[in-house]
Amino acid sequence: MSGTSVSRGDRVRVLIVDDEPALTELLSVAVTEAGWRPYPAADGHSALRIARGCAPHAVVLDGMLPDLDGIQVLRRLRYENPKLPVLMLTARDALEHRIEGLDNGADDYVTKPFSLEEVVLRLRGLLRRAGTEQRRAEESVHVLGDLVLTEETREVHRAGTPIQLTAKEFDLLSLLLHHPRQVLSKAQILDHVWSSSFDGGGNLVEVYISSLRRKIDRGRAPMIHTVRGMGYAIRPTGEGR
Repeated sequence: MSGTSVSRGDRVRVLIVDDEPALTELLSVAVTEAGWRPYPAADGHSALRIARGCAPHAVVLDGMLPDLDGIQVLRRLRYENPKLPVLMLTARDALEHRIEGLDNGADDYVTKPFSLEEVVLRLRGLLRRAGTEQRRAEESVHVLGDLVLTEETREVHRAGTPIQLTAKEFDLLSLLLHHPRQVLSKAQILDHVWSSSFDGGGNLVEVYISSLRRKIDRGRAPMIHTVRGMGYAIRPTGEGR
């Protein structure tokens, strides 16, 4: 991806390590609905590589992986970040594996089959004990002029009026508010909000910016501005372009 990258430290990052695509997708959806950002990995080597890149706040780790054993992955994660909260996924009859996981630094475990709600609650408890959730709550409200965005509840208000946004519109607005007055290029926005390259990605960004303007700026002094040839910026009303 061309262009300077935007920091990915804006939301709680959860590394999900499991070789079952369907389960990984369900866990990713649950993590997203909790207001966090999932980073899926299908094997141990990928998990370690992704962890070095995204610096996760927590890990959901299957005990059985196709390459490295889950305990090996746990040990390496623990070596690089001794305080990283790790939730292990284990088979119901794998008592020895659960004991070994806890002995090697896993903070908690759930047995398969499990409910997604249980996983989210256990993760939230681990994050709270690590202090991550408290810090996120303190940092979750962003105010620019009369525009207020709350990360934790994913709510947006302007001049006290609630504004309904789609998930991607919210992520786009959140990105802009994390960088007020700063011009972000289409490449930066695409990389952060969609996390990969798409054919026609520039047009995708234009479509979402246009939609966001209709909801945020219609009938009000504009806050979202186009900087020709450079990208987009959000500024308090009265600061102009």
